[in-house]
Amino acid sequence: MLPSPPDIGLRLAGFGSHLPERVLTNSDLEKMVLTSDEWIVSRTGIRERRIAAKDELASDMGAKAASKALTQAGLQAEEIDLIITASITPDMTFPSTACIIQEKIGAKKAAAFDLQAACSGFLYSLIVGANFIRTGSYRNILIIGTERPSSILNWTDRNTCILFGDGAGAAILQATKNSGGLLAWCLGADGRHGDKLYLKNSWAARTLDDPSEPPEDYLVMNGKEIFKLAVHGMVGAAEEVLAKAGCTAADIRCVIPHQANVRIIDAITERLQIPRDKCFVNLEQLGNISSACIPIALEQAAAHYSLKKGDKILLLAFGGGLTWAAVLWEF
Repeated sequence: MLPSPPDIGLRLAGFGSHLPERVLTNSDLEKMVLTSDEWIVSRTGIRERRIAAKDELASDMGAKAASKALTQAGLQAEEIDLIITASITPDMTFPSTACIIQEKIGAKKAAAFDLQAACSGFLYSLIVGANFIRTGSYRNILIIGTERPSSILNWTDRNTCILFGDGAGAAILQATKNSGGLLAWCLGADGRHGDKLYLKNSWAARTLDDPSEPPEDYLVMNGKEIFKLAVHGMVGAAEEVLAKAGCTAADIRCVIPHQANVRIIDAITERLQIPRDKCFVNLEQLGNISSACIPIALEQAAAHYSLKKGDKILLLAFGGGLTWAAVLWEF
């Protein structure tokens, strides 16, 4: 990790989020698949999640979250230099969802691209954006995590359909001369375990000799294996960034982990010896929103903990790929 130029710092200038109106409760799911509220809560900690309307795509939710982040930051869309959008449920294969959002919010001067690292996507995007700023290339970067997992779930599979919800979160990453910002980061991946959490693309191997349409594809997950790998990956990433920054768990104001499963979160905080009240959790109401989990939780945690200048927060993510990431950030 190269040092940043001494005259370029980083700050999170604004947050924004958008959640669909429809709430899908565990009681609703009891009518759809063989499950129960007690079974879901005891294994995941989730009680309800949001579900997007038919005409509410990833770009729509992302644009709404982005507009709120711009308002909080006191910026106009034309002042954004770059848009990075993380999503496993883009509107289209191309153009990118980032380009669609660029048009929707009127960020006419911004470059735009999508980044796909599954549930780690927002932290991957944050780290990429931070390094763009540290080189002096850009000043204002809009980072978005926007997801619509309801569109890729098998709603007859009780092991996966109970876990996910829809929504979007955004943050404005801005250059500043003040100290703080990105203290340490790490990215990781292990493609050997890609078969444990994936969404197949049946079009990938289609040829001229096979004109038929492929079958519908759904998200597939080996929950037991992902549990073990997620805990191992996020604990290791956390220990790495704390060591890089010369910090300990006692220096952290709060931890914002990927909101996948309360048992995973409990295992992480226990191994890192971080008090549970320092760990922000909102999955009871929202479930797993993939790359949108952390930006939504970040906005909520900033208010919950009254985060102020000098506070250090630890962001942790894990997703399909397999991928993982950690960020130690100072407000």
